[in-house]
Amino acid sequence: MGLYLVASIVVLWAVVALLLVKIHLMQKSAKEIKDAFTERLEIDTNTLIDLSSRDKQMRGLADAINTQLSRMRTERHRYQQGDAQLKLALTNISHDLRTPLTAICGYLDLLEQEELAGNAKRYLAMVKNRSELLKGMTEEVFRYSIILSAEQKAEAKPVCVNRVLEESIAACYTELNERGITPIVQIPETKVIRTLDAASLSRVFSNLIQNAVKYSDGDLRITLVNTGEILFENTASLLDEVQVGRLFDRFYTVETAWQSTGLGLSIAKALMERMHGTISARYEGSQLSIRLFFPE
Repeated sequence: MGLYLVASIVVLWAVVALLLVKIHLMQKSAKEIKDAFTERLEIDTNTLIDLSSRDKQMRGLADAINTQLSRMRTERHRYQQGDAQLKLALTNISHDLRTPLTAICGYLDLLEQEELAGNAKRYLAMVKNRSELLKGMTEEVFRYSIILSAEQKAEAKPVCVNRVLEESIAACYTELNERGITPIVQIPETKVIRTLDAASLSRVFSNLIQNAVKYSDGDLRITLVNTGEILFENTASLLDEVQVGRLFDRFYTVETAWQSTGLGLSIAKALMERMHGTISARYEGSQLSIRLFFPE
Protein backbone atom coordinates (compact mmCIF):
# COMPACT_ATOMS: atom_id res chain seq x y z
CA MET A 1 0.00 0.00 0.00
CA GLY A 2 2.84 2.37 0.93
CA LEU A 3 4.68 1.63 -2.30
CA TYR A 4 1.53 2.33 -4.35
CA LEU A 5 1.04 5.69 -2.59
CA VAL A 6 4.63 6.71 -3.23
CA ALA A 7 4.30 5.77 -6.91
CA SER A 8 1.07 7.77 -7.18
CA ILE A 9 2.73 10.83 -5.64
CA VAL A 10 5.69 10.54 -8.00
CA VAL A 11 3.39 10.28 -11.01
CA LEU A 12 1.33 13.24 -9.74
CA TRP A 13 4.44 15.37 -9.33
CA ALA A 14 5.59 14.41 -12.80
CA VAL A 15 2.25 15.44 -14.26
CA VAL A 16 2.37 18.74 -12.35
CA ALA A 17 5.92 19.36 -13.59
CA LEU A 18 4.87 18.66 -17.18
CA LEU A 19 1.89 21.01 -16.83
CA LEU A 20 4.11 23.75 -15.41
CA VAL A 21 6.53 23.34 -18.32
CA LYS A 22 3.60 23.41 -20.73
CA ILE A 23 2.18 26.57 -19.15
CA HIS A 24 5.62 28.22 -19.22
CA LEU A 25 6.04 27.41 -22.92
CA MET A 26 2.55 28.71 -23.72
CA GLN A 27 3.24 31.94 -21.82
CA LYS A 28 6.51 32.31 -23.71
CA SER A 29 4.71 31.75 -27.02
CA ALA A 30 1.98 34.23 -26.09
CA LYS A 31 4.60 36.87 -25.27
CA GLU A 32 6.38 36.20 -28.58
CA ILE A 33 3.09 36.64 -30.44
CA LYS A 34 2.26 39.83 -28.54
CA ASP A 35 5.69 41.41 -29.12
CA ALA A 36 5.82 40.38 -32.78
CA PHE A 37 2.26 41.57 -33.41
CA THR A 38 2.98 44.98 -31.83
CA GLU A 39 6.18 45.34 -33.84
CA ARG A 40 4.47 44.52 -37.14
CA LEU A 41 1.70 47.01 -36.47
CA GLU A 42 4.22 49.79 -35.89
CA ILE A 43 6.57 48.87 -38.75
CA ASP A 44 5.44 48.34 -42.34
CA THR A 45 7.12 45.00 -43.02
CA ASN A 46 6.24 41.78 -44.82
CA THR A 47 7.85 39.66 -42.10
CA LEU A 48 5.40 37.25 -40.50
CA ILE A 49 5.15 36.16 -36.89
CA ASP A 50 7.36 33.14 -36.14
CA LEU A 51 7.45 31.11 -32.92
CA SER A 52 10.21 29.16 -31.22
CA SER A 53 7.55 26.83 -29.79
CA ARG A 54 6.36 23.75 -31.69
CA ASP A 55 3.02 23.65 -29.92
CA LYS A 56 0.36 22.96 -32.54
CA GLN A 57 -2.30 25.22 -31.03
CA MET A 58 -0.01 28.22 -30.52
CA ARG A 59 1.41 27.90 -34.04
CA GLY A 60 -2.13 27.71 -35.36
CA LEU A 61 -2.90 30.96 -33.52
CA ALA A 62 0.20 32.59 -35.03
CA ASP A 63 -0.81 31.44 -38.52
CA ALA A 64 -4.31 32.89 -38.09
CA ILE A 65 -2.86 36.22 -36.95
CA ASN A 66 -0.42 36.20 -39.89
CA THR A 67 -3.34 35.75 -42.27
CA GLN A 68 -5.14 38.77 -40.81
CA LEU A 69 -1.91 40.80 -40.81
CA SER A 70 -1.45 40.10 -44.50
CA ARG A 71 -5.00 41.23 -45.25
CA MET A 72 -4.62 44.33 -43.11
CA ARG A 73 -1.29 45.17 -44.80
CA THR A 74 -2.91 44.88 -48.23
CA GLU A 75 -5.78 47.16 -47.18
CA ARG A 76 -3.32 49.65 -45.67
CA HIS A 77 -1.31 49.85 -48.87
CA ARG A 78 -4.51 50.24 -50.87
CA TYR A 79 -5.65 53.06 -48.60
CA GLN A 80 -2.26 54.80 -48.72
CA GLN A 81 -2.17 54.55 -52.50
CA GLY A 82 -5.71 55.89 -52.82
CA ASP A 83 -5.02 58.70 -50.36
CA ALA A 84 -1.88 59.70 -52.26
CA GLN A 85 -3.79 59.67 -55.54
CA LEU A 86 -6.55 61.80 -54.04
CA LYS A 87 -4.04 64.37 -52.75
CA LEU A 88 -2.33 64.50 -56.15
CA ALA A 89 -5.69 64.89 -57.90
CA LEU A 90 -6.67 67.70 -55.52
CA THR A 91 -3.40 69.48 -56.18
CA ASN A 92 -3.72 69.16 -59.96
CA ILE A 93 -7.41 70.10 -60.10
CA SER A 94 -7.08 73.11 -57.81
CA HIS A 95 -3.96 74.24 -59.68
CA ASP A 96 -5.73 73.94 -63.04
CA LEU A 97 -8.70 75.92 -61.73
CA ARG A 98 -6.68 78.75 -60.21
CA THR A 99 -5.40 80.18 -63.51
CA PRO A 100 -8.73 80.54 -65.34
CA LEU A 101 -10.45 81.79 -62.19
CA THR A 102 -7.80 84.46 -61.73
CA ALA A 103 -8.28 85.50 -65.33
CA ILE A 104 -12.08 85.62 -64.93
CA CYS A 105 -11.79 87.81 -61.83
CA GLY A 106 -9.38 90.08 -63.72
CA TYR A 107 -11.77 90.51 -66.64
CA LEU A 108 -14.62 91.20 -64.23
CA ASP A 109 -12.54 93.99 -62.66
CA LEU A 110 -12.04 95.49 -66.13
CA LEU A 111 -15.72 95.14 -66.92
CA GLU A 112 -16.62 97.09 -63.78
CA GLN A 113 -14.83 100.08 -65.25
CA GLU A 114 -17.14 100.12 -68.28
CA GLU A 115 -20.40 102.01 -68.59
CA LEU A 116 -23.16 99.56 -67.73
CA ALA A 117 -26.91 99.77 -67.26
CA GLY A 118 -28.41 99.25 -63.79
CA ASN A 119 -29.32 95.60 -64.20
CA ALA A 120 -25.99 94.82 -65.85
CA LYS A 121 -24.14 96.32 -62.89
CA ARG A 122 -26.21 94.26 -60.49
CA TYR A 123 -25.63 91.06 -62.45
CA LEU A 124 -21.93 91.83 -62.71
CA ALA A 125 -21.70 92.30 -58.95
CA MET A 126 -23.38 88.93 -58.38
CA VAL A 127 -21.06 87.17 -60.85
CA LYS A 128 -18.01 88.77 -59.29
CA ASN A 129 -19.13 87.79 -55.81
CA ARG A 130 -19.58 84.15 -56.83
CA SER A 131 -16.29 84.17 -58.72
CA GLU A 132 -14.40 85.46 -55.69
CA LEU A 133 -16.11 82.84 -53.53
CA LEU A 134 -15.16 80.06 -55.94
CA LYS A 135 -11.60 81.38 -56.13
CA GLY A 136 -11.31 81.36 -52.34
CA MET A 137 -12.61 77.80 -52.10
CA THR A 138 -10.19 76.68 -54.82
CA GLU A 139 -7.31 78.27 -52.92
CA GLU A 140 -8.44 76.42 -49.79
CA VAL A 141 -8.38 73.08 -51.59
CA PHE A 142 -4.94 73.87 -53.01
CA ARG A 143 -3.56 74.79 -49.58
CA TYR A 144 -5.07 71.64 -48.13
CA SER A 145 -3.28 69.45 -50.67
CA ILE A 146 0.00 71.26 -50.01
CA ILE A 147 -0.32 71.05 -46.22
CA LEU A 148 -0.91 67.30 -46.32
CA SER A 149 1.80 66.58 -48.87
CA ALA A 150 4.51 64.25 -47.59
CA GLU A 151 7.21 66.61 -48.84
CA GLN A 152 6.26 69.40 -46.47
CA LYS A 153 8.25 69.35 -43.24
CA ALA A 154 7.19 71.45 -40.26
CA GLU A 155 9.96 73.42 -38.53
CA ALA A 156 9.55 72.63 -34.84
CA LYS A 157 11.09 74.99 -32.29
CA PRO A 158 10.13 76.45 -28.90
CA VAL A 159 7.03 78.59 -29.39
CA CYS A 160 5.07 80.78 -26.98
CA VAL A 161 1.50 79.57 -27.43
CA ASN A 162 0.16 82.68 -25.68
CA ARG A 163 1.65 85.01 -28.29
CA VAL A 164 0.56 82.96 -31.31
CA LEU A 165 -3.00 82.75 -29.93
CA GLU A 166 -3.17 86.51 -29.33
CA GLU A 167 -1.88 87.26 -32.84
CA SER A 168 -4.37 84.82 -34.40
CA ILE A 169 -7.31 86.43 -32.60
CA ALA A 170 -6.15 89.90 -33.65
CA ALA A 171 -5.77 88.77 -37.28
CA CYS A 172 -9.39 87.55 -37.33
CA TYR A 173 -10.82 90.59 -35.56
CA THR A 174 -12.46 92.03 -38.70
CA GLU A 175 -14.34 88.83 -39.51
CA LEU A 176 -15.42 88.40 -35.88
CA ASN A 177 -16.61 92.00 -35.77
CA GLU A 178 -18.63 91.59 -38.98
CA ARG A 179 -20.48 88.68 -37.32
CA GLY A 180 -21.01 90.73 -34.17
CA ILE A 181 -18.81 88.39 -32.13
CA THR A 182 -16.76 89.83 -29.27
CA PRO A 183 -14.62 86.95 -28.03
CA ILE A 184 -14.03 86.40 -24.34
CA VAL A 185 -10.36 85.50 -24.09
CA GLN A 186 -8.59 84.05 -21.07
CA ILE A 187 -4.82 83.75 -21.45
CA PRO A 188 -2.54 83.20 -18.43
CA GLU A 189 0.36 85.54 -17.74
CA THR A 190 2.66 82.55 -17.45
CA LYS A 191 4.13 81.69 -20.84
CA VAL A 192 3.08 78.31 -22.23
CA ILE A 193 6.06 77.10 -24.23
CA ARG A 194 5.88 74.10 -26.55
CA THR A 195 8.12 72.79 -29.31
CA LEU A 196 5.90 73.36 -32.36
CA ASP A 197 5.77 74.87 -35.83
CA ALA A 198 4.55 78.43 -35.30
CA ALA A 199 2.99 78.76 -38.77
CA SER A 200 1.05 75.50 -38.38
CA LEU A 201 -0.12 76.52 -34.90
CA SER A 202 -1.31 79.88 -36.22
CA ARG A 203 -3.20 78.10 -39.02
CA VAL A 204 -4.93 75.82 -36.50
CA PHE A 205 -6.05 78.78 -34.38
CA SER A 206 -7.22 80.69 -37.46
CA ASN A 207 -9.26 77.75 -38.72
CA LEU A 208 -10.95 77.31 -35.34
CA ILE A 209 -11.85 80.99 -35.19
CA GLN A 210 -13.21 80.74 -38.75
CA ASN A 211 -15.28 77.79 -37.58
CA ALA A 212 -16.78 79.97 -34.85
CA VAL A 213 -17.57 82.66 -37.44
CA LYS A 214 -19.53 80.07 -39.44
CA TYR A 215 -21.40 78.27 -36.67
CA SER A 216 -21.56 80.56 -33.63
CA ASP A 217 -24.84 82.16 -32.53
CA GLY A 218 -22.82 85.27 -31.67
CA ASP A 219 -20.47 84.28 -28.86
CA LEU A 220 -16.97 82.83 -28.55
CA ARG A 221 -14.88 81.94 -25.51
CA ILE A 222 -11.19 81.11 -25.93
CA THR A 223 -9.30 79.76 -22.92
CA LEU A 224 -5.64 78.84 -22.68
CA VAL A 225 -4.54 76.80 -19.67
CA ASN A 226 -1.00 76.45 -18.32
CA THR A 227 -1.14 72.70 -18.96
CA GLY A 228 -1.20 73.28 -22.73
CA GLU A 229 -4.96 72.94 -23.14
CA ILE A 230 -6.85 75.42 -25.34
CA LEU A 231 -10.65 75.56 -25.47
CA PHE A 232 -12.75 77.19 -28.18
CA GLU A 233 -16.38 77.32 -27.00
CA ASN A 234 -19.46 78.88 -28.56
CA THR A 235 -23.21 78.45 -28.81
CA ALA A 236 -24.17 76.64 -32.02
CA SER A 237 -27.90 75.97 -31.90
CA LEU A 238 -28.05 74.98 -35.59
CA LEU A 239 -25.71 72.01 -35.07
CA ASP A 240 -26.39 68.62 -33.53
CA GLU A 241 -24.27 65.81 -32.09
CA VAL A 242 -24.14 63.92 -35.40
CA GLN A 243 -22.86 66.96 -37.30
CA VAL A 244 -20.32 67.78 -34.59
CA GLY A 245 -19.08 64.21 -34.71
CA ARG A 246 -18.22 64.71 -38.39
CA LEU A 247 -16.72 68.20 -38.23
CA PHE A 248 -13.19 66.87 -38.69
CA ASP A 249 -14.14 64.71 -41.69
CA ARG A 250 -12.60 65.77 -44.98
CA PHE A 251 -15.00 67.80 -47.20
CA TYR A 252 -17.86 67.53 -44.68
CA THR A 253 -20.04 70.63 -44.51
CA VAL A 254 -23.37 71.41 -42.91
CA GLU A 255 -26.23 73.34 -44.47
CA THR A 256 -25.47 76.43 -42.40
CA ALA A 257 -21.99 76.72 -43.97
CA TRP A 258 -22.72 76.58 -47.70
CA GLN A 259 -19.66 78.72 -48.50
CA SER A 260 -17.32 76.23 -46.84
CA THR A 261 -15.11 73.59 -48.45
CA GLY A 262 -15.36 71.39 -45.37
CA LEU A 263 -11.56 71.42 -45.04
CA GLY A 264 -10.89 73.92 -42.25
CA LEU A 265 -11.17 71.56 -39.30
CA SER A 266 -9.75 68.67 -41.30
CA ILE A 267 -6.63 70.77 -41.89
CA ALA A 268 -6.53 71.68 -38.19
CA LYS A 269 -6.68 68.02 -37.21
CA ALA A 270 -3.92 67.06 -39.65
CA LEU A 271 -1.67 69.84 -38.38
CA MET A 272 -2.36 68.96 -34.75
CA GLU A 273 -1.40 65.35 -35.36
CA ARG A 274 1.76 66.46 -37.15
CA MET A 275 2.69 68.55 -34.10
CA HIS A 276 1.89 65.58 -31.78
CA GLY A 277 -1.09 67.34 -30.24
CA THR A 278 -4.71 66.27 -29.96
CA ILE A 279 -7.98 67.91 -31.04
CA SER A 280 -11.53 66.87 -30.20
CA ALA A 281 -15.05 68.30 -30.33
CA ARG A 282 -17.98 67.98 -27.93
CA TYR A 283 -21.56 69.16 -28.23
CA GLU A 284 -23.81 69.50 -25.20
CA GLY A 285 -26.80 71.75 -24.66
CA SER A 286 -26.25 73.72 -27.89
CA GLN A 287 -22.69 74.41 -26.76
CA LEU A 288 -19.88 73.47 -29.16
CA SER A 289 -16.53 72.93 -27.47
CA ILE A 290 -13.33 72.20 -29.38
CA ARG A 291 -10.38 71.17 -27.22
CA LEU A 292 -6.72 71.32 -28.21
CA PHE A 293 -3.97 69.86 -26.10
CA PHE A 294 -0.19 70.02 -26.45
CA PRO A 295 1.63 67.82 -23.90
CA GLU A 296 4.97 69.01 -22.60
